[in-house]
Amino acid sequence: MTFEKHLETIPEDRRGAIIKLRQTIVKNLPKGFKETFSNFGIGYCDPFSTYPEGYHCDPTTPLPFMSIASQKNFVAIYHMGVYAAKKLLDWFTKEYPKHNKTKLDMGKSCIRFKKSDQIPYTLIAELSQKIPVQHWINTYETIIKRK
Repeated sequence: MTFEKHLETIPEDRRGAIIKLRQTIVKNLPKGFKETFSNFGIGYCDPFSTYPEGYHCDPTTPLPFMSIASQKNFVAIYHMGVYAAKKLLDWFTKEYPKHNKTKLDMGKSCIRFKKSDQIPYTLIAELSQKIPVQHWINTYETIIKRK
């Protein structure tokens, strides 16, 4: 699937936010992550060339790191680093109120925005920069894969 085909699946009122999120992440994500597209959303992963073992839940899938999606009632950013690294989660939850007046709506790895104009792109840019590929692999192998 291409980005253009993926955009066709997104409601028109969210396309601008998804485009801007993608641009923000691509511009700030450390080198080595690969962008992927599916019906679920836009993903960023460690490709098999970097991590040949793949994702432990499905070894035919590259190791996921981050993704963005238009869900039924919100735009979502999924970031495995905030799920796996408490220090990063603590940083993000401390920084969020500096960038947004709304309450943080977050699950384990999912950051939800009900309104596109509430997405703190500067903060997402900073979050995207925080974990280089090898650091993510080390974190994944230490914390997630062992579970």
